Formats: sequence, C-alpha cells, structure tokens
Amino acid sequence: MSRCYSFARAAVSGAVTKKHTDKGRDRSPMKDFAGKIAVITGGGTGMGRELARQLVAEGCNVAMCDVSEAAMAETKRLCEAEKLRQGLRVTTHVADVAIEDHLKRFRDELAEQQQTDKIHLLFNNAGIGGGGSLFTNTREQWERTFNICWGGVYLGVRTFLPMLVAADEAHIVNTASVNGFWASIGMGQAHTAYSSAKFAVKGFTEALINDLRLHAPHVKCSVVMPGHIGTSIVSNSRKVQSGDGSERLNADEVALTRKRMAAAGVPDADKMSDEDIQAAFAERARSFLEDAPTTAAQAAKIILDGVKAERWRILVGEDAERLDERVRATPEQAYDRAFYESLTQEVGWRLG
Repeated sequence: MSRCYSFARAAVSGAVTKKHTDKGRDRSPMKDFAGKIAVITGGGTGMGRELARQLVAEGCNVAMCDVSEAAMAETKRLCEAEKLRQGLRVTTHVADVAIEDHLKRFRDELAEQQQTDKIHLLFNNAGIGGGGSLFTNTREQWERTFNICWGGVYLGVRTFLPMLVAADEAHIVNTASVNGFWASIGMGQAHTAYSSAKFAVKGFTEALINDLRLHAPHVKCSVVMPGHIGTSIVSNSRKVQSGDGSERLNADEVALTRKRMAAAGVPDADKMSDEDIQAAFAERARSFLEDAPTTAAQAAKIILDGVKAERWRILVGEDAERLDERVRATPEQAYDRAFYESLTQEVGWRLG
C-alpha cells in the first residue's frame, strides 16, 4: 500500500512539475517592471501611493483600489504629473478589501479597463490600526482592523491568483509589519488586533513560498515588514473605524484616548480638556507622518528593490532591522520593560 501511495504521489508531483517547468522554474528575478501590470490595494495614500508613483515611473501599468475616491484621484494626478508613457494605464477602483465582492468587482473592472486577463504584481498593502484591546475596544472595532489587515491580504490573493498564474512571471507582495514578529507598541497600550493580523500575514506568506513552488513556480511572493514609516495611518484608521470621515474624535474616542494617555504616564492626562485631547491626537497623527525615520517614498523603493532581488522577506527601515535582531537574540525578554526601554533609546521610538 505504501509503495502504491509513494508511486502515485511521485506521479502527481511529476505532473505538477512538468506542467510548470516552462513557466519560470529557473527564471531569474523580475528585474524590470516596464510594460507589466500591478495591482495595489490602499493606493490612495502612504506606501500605496508611493508604490504607484514609482511603478508608473518605471513604465508599469497600475490598477489601485482604496475606500477613498478622492485620495486615489490625487495619487493618479501625481502619477500623471510627469506625463505617462504612451499607452500606459493608471486606473482607480473604490473597494473595501475586507469585502470579497468588492475585490471581485475591482478585478472585473481592472480586466476591462486595463484590457487584460493577467497581472504581474499584486501589492496587498491596505491596512488600518485600531481595535487594540479585547477589553477597551468594541468587538466591531477589533474585527474591522483584523478583517482589513488580514482578510484583505487573504482575499486579495484568492481573488487575483488566477490572473497572476496566467502571467509568464508574477510576484505577490503582502504587507505585514514589525508587529508581525513583535506584538506590541509599548507597555502602555494593547495592540492585539493589528498584531494578530500581521502575524497571520507573515505566516500566510511564508506558507505560500512552497505552495507556489509546487503549483505555480513562476509566481513568487514576499512579506514586507516595515518599522515606523511616515504615513497617514493614524488619521486614516480613525476615519475608517468611525465611518464618518472626520478628522476629529467623537466623545467615546476622546474618553478612550484620555485613558490611554493616562496609562502611558502623560502628566495630568485625566484633567485635560476635550479640546486638549483633540489637539494631542492631531499632533500624534502629524508626528507619525512627518517625524518618521523612514518616508513612504523610501519604503516603496526598498520594497520594489526587494521584489527585483526576489527576496521573500523584506524589512523596511533601520528600526525594523534592529528590532528583528533584538527579538531573535532574546525572544523570552521581548515583552519585558527593560526590552522596551532599551529599544526606545536605541531606535528613537516613542511607544505606548
């Protein structure tokens, strides 16, 4: 019985290998994006916008989705500002990546507007923060974050995989985070939804390496793990979680922010007025965007260089590299206060 099973398994394996031998088994890494078609989720701001701009500059067609039509319009304007190469297409599509039907509509619109049945690059980039605690956040907030940050990646791969397989060469790029190997942003704040999602993205992408090797060896994959990148994720996350599109916190968010600040040791946080809390949140959003050690443009270049080098593991930022080294060196101490304090001194993060 075992000999029959082994023979059957070898036969199936051989059939799969033969089927894909001519489709990239010994292919060199994708060195050139010119003439290719890239899908980017979360293309309205941050790294998604910069990926679009840099890909277009290299002559790559881009189809992006986002929940904000206005943000995508600005990304498209920036892409077109340098004059697109003749025949190059940049298309925008409104979609919530946590909803499979939205992604299927995006795929169908892309096929029509880009006039294609294949894509070469898939950047599952969309993500939000929030819902950090099982105790202080609602289940809806927690699951909204998880379903976008993890579900958007999973559904993105499911939706676009046939179009990737149809190409002669292709690459899947899934954005995780340093929170995909270190589940924290400091001692003073819970971070369970985002971290859980990013751990899932990392594990899923690592598992894809061999799944693709066995069944579609011309399709490669990478997991991206950025540190602190200058994006609008703080303000964007608030807009998505609340659903009102406002820059201002509502009464419940003001109260929760006050508690978080007090827990983090902010002097007299419990005595701050509501307007002071609003100002503190606005400053946090500004600082996250403008004072980051790595810009979104720099991050996009690191990611695209990593794809060209066919690296499956792409750390973005010196802070990400140092944190990775520290967690690997002392995993049992990774959530101790001494670890946090020495890390903040070394990389300059203001955590918690």
